[in-house]
Amino acid sequence: MIKRNFLAAVIFLFVALNTEAQKMKKVVTQLEQQTQVMLAQIADRRAASGNMSLVSPRTLENGELKLVPAKDWTSGFFPGQLWLLYELTNKSVWKIQAEAFTKNIESQQYDLTTHDLGFKIYCSVGTGYQLTKDETYKRVIIQAAKTLAKRFNVVTGTIRSWDNTRRWTYPTIIDNMMNLELLFEATKLSGDSSFYKIAVIHANTTMKNHFRKDFSSYHVVDYDTINAGIVLKKTTHQGYADESAWARGQAWALYGFTLCYRETKDPAYLKQAENVAGYILNNPNLAADLVPYWDFNAPSIPDEPRDVSAAAIIASALYELSLYSGNKKIYLAKAGRMMSSITNHYRASVGEAKGFLLLHSTGSKPANSEVDVPLSYADYYYLEALVRSKRIKEKRSIF
Repeated sequence: MIKRNFLAAVIFLFVALNTEAQKMKKVVTQLEQQTQVMLAQIADRRAASGNMSLVSPRTLENGELKLVPAKDWTSGFFPGQLWLLYELTNKSVWKIQAEAFTKNIESQQYDLTTHDLGFKIYCSVGTGYQLTKDETYKRVIIQAAKTLAKRFNVVTGTIRSWDNTRRWTYPTIIDNMMNLELLFEATKLSGDSSFYKIAVIHANTTMKNHFRKDFSSYHVVDYDTINAGIVLKKTTHQGYADESAWARGQAWALYGFTLCYRETKDPAYLKQAENVAGYILNNPNLAADLVPYWDFNAPSIPDEPRDVSAAAIIASALYELSLYSGNKKIYLAKAGRMMSSITNHYRASVGEAKGFLLLHSTGSKPANSEVDVPLSYADYYYLEALVRSKRIKEKRSIF
């Protein structure tokens, strides 16, 4: 009887795993088909505009595909998406497309005007480098880190975000945590520890000044550039209010401190990531399907727009955090539920939305900009989360 029950359990597990694998294979096929739609839409849009400097999709604007030049902060996500599809399928067609779209972004390694070089360069060139070890990509990553490092201020202890603002003196946004990955990688590739040191100082300063007692994060912290350690004000730009918790900001914080732990093994970063995860996952305003409203303190919940991009970022971060934390089972379960919700209820049908993968993200609700629309970075982090989930199930490293 015991042997019979054991055999039945093994058969049940085999069937369940096989069924899950078949479902995922079908989803990936649909993602490929949808990306082919996007490629055709990009070609059509570029031809219609006559503007060949428009290189990457960002969103839908009045129902039409909005393309952006390489200088836009979102330009690296679609090339990264193509690289992730290549990893998921091992099909050369995606590698060829990824190489072509990545080449459009390489010039940004010299862009001194932005803090978003991590998004632009690391999500495209960096993702490509992880899969190919291309020496050209290596050189681009190192140069981009050199460029980004020039925005670091030793007095504030942070990398400057926006330039030429009237509202802030020296703004640093929580999003900047994502760009530290570029600096960490550059140290590994070049042997130059200055990039690593800048990343650590920025992370420590952010951990000190960006968080409330409940471990929710402010969006913008404004620093005095003359008197070290002085914070002028703490505000928002894309959240509901200065003291609210903008959902994507919390996602950036979770992802950022998780990657900082990966690169440094500093337990303070692990604890910070766990605390941010606790704030998100235990928040009474987190929707039942685990796809956040655009701000955890938005006044009209549940009648507020969702932000699927925040959910995708959080899920991807939780998959990684599960590798380091004693809360592994909780994080894997929550990430799985988020991804199930996104896949089953927030994904575009093949041929819909001009080829974007996901629907219902929110860029900036206060500015009434990109509200309840597809966004390229939602698609990128969704695919990254799929890759991480797959690797974890196959007991492979996610890096």
